[in-house]
Amino acid sequence: MAPDTLDQQIASLAARDLPLATRILREAIRIPADFVDKPVEQGGDPLCGLSNHEGPRMEYLKRMVVEAGAVRRPEDVDFDAYGNLVWAVQDEADGIPAKAKKVIYLDGHADTVRALRSDWRDKTNGGIDAYDGVVDLGRVDRDVLRGLLGYLPPDEEWGHLLFGRGSADQLAGVVSQIVATRILLELAPLGALRGVIVRSYATAAEEDNDGGGPLHLVGHVLPGAGPERVPDVVILTEGTGDANKGALGIYRGQRGRMQIEVVVTGRSCHGSMPWEGLNPFEHGGAIVAEAARRYDARDGFLDHPFLGHGTRTASWAKLDTPSDCAVPEKLTLRFDRRLTLGETPEQALKDVEALDAVRVARAAGLKVEIAVPPYREKTWRGYLADNPQIYRGWLTPEDHPAIRAAVAAYRGVVSPHVVEPAGGAQKATLRREPRVDRWIFSTDGVGFPIPVSETRIAVPDSKRWIVSGDVKHPAMFGIGAGVEQNTHRVGENVDLRELQHAIAVIARFPSAFAAIPQ
Repeated sequence: MAPDTLDQQIASLAARDLPLATRILREAIRIPADFVDKPVEQGGDPLCGLSNHEGPRMEYLKRMVVEAGAVRRPEDVDFDAYGNLVWAVQDEADGIPAKAKKVIYLDGHADTVRALRSDWRDKTNGGIDAYDGVVDLGRVDRDVLRGLLGYLPPDEEWGHLLFGRGSADQLAGVVSQIVATRILLELAPLGALRGVIVRSYATAAEEDNDGGGPLHLVGHVLPGAGPERVPDVVILTEGTGDANKGALGIYRGQRGRMQIEVVVTGRSCHGSMPWEGLNPFEHGGAIVAEAARRYDARDGFLDHPFLGHGTRTASWAKLDTPSDCAVPEKLTLRFDRRLTLGETPEQALKDVEALDAVRVARAAGLKVEIAVPPYREKTWRGYLADNPQIYRGWLTPEDHPAIRAAVAAYRGVVSPHVVEPAGGAQKATLRREPRVDRWIFSTDGVGFPIPVSETRIAVPDSKRWIVSGDVKHPAMFGIGAGVEQNTHRVGENVDLRELQHAIAVIARFPSAFAAIPQ
């Protein structure tokens, strides 16, 4: 089939299937409402939907993969040991051996952050619920809601919005994968899957353990695997909208991140005689203050022309103290450290070790321990990853065949259907021309990079993996419905027009990628 005809078919089917995608997404958002207020002894779970508590939503999504026709056979979808939902599609009649096919991964996480349900109700006057979505739009003060979010379209376009926790981060992405694989199977006789294998993942525990699902793959599934399992390309379906630059970008990189834990142990005593103790709270405060000053001065931080500069901020703390009138015993704090290309976890740890306030605390007799904490929570399937909380950044060159194919797919199935106003598109609206950019926040992509020296995974040269600093990874890019600045906020929402076009690009990419000379 001619490419332009396939473009038309895919765009048409994405429009046809938008009601299906909307129905699946609405229910995926709503499901925790059945569990969060129910007593635990009656099957309730106050954390339902969050990292390591995705079970009911995952089981629902598995059913939808089958019911929507996103796999040929029910046995083509299942959960792996980690708890990721996995399904695969290919054209079994294309005559091409599996080992010779291009392998494309689709990746989106199925957990969300806390819903803050009472805040949603309070700040929308009961008009929007974090799980049930719009209850009574007439009760919502739209100016207040606009003040809570990075972007909302004009009032007359609100009929295109679906509200709820996870709508933009990242349940719309997972739903786009389901519907795109359904379309790929439907159009397989027309060449949509010729020469490719598409493996789709709805991952677990991403919000708490960025990239944990992919880390399981590169650590326990891909070592020793044949080329039919090793990805040529990973499509991340995290939202790629920007409040000012536009909706539905094609994102080709992101910084990495790590957690740095500082444990300051002193000596507790009564607050009326502080000279008898060693105060970890005060010394820890000095460590945080100095770290902030050094970051503000960009002392020890690299910059990258595309990904931006590395950052460090104090993000969490726990104080062990016998009372509020005592010198505490111990302070545990964490820094969220974003690593731009060229920065390493080892140096980031050394930078904290080198703080003057750390030296002063130790000289005063306190114990200061600085380390990367492991992720110790079990997934909803009971799997303990126990990985260090280090998640590496990555960058796919703009001239890589994967990016060129993504741009071509966008131009084929999105551009003809976007009408920009006379003055040009504004804010987070769809652009006719694809926008190639990068994420500010983190995605599952940080789980795929492996050390350059890693040899357990056999990667043929034909797969064109990329070296980013001291790590290597498959070509990756993102395209997903949702505005980055709207995530994790009261009033989180997704524009369903973006969802339709994201589905179309994902469904068009495999054939576009297979057609580009490698």
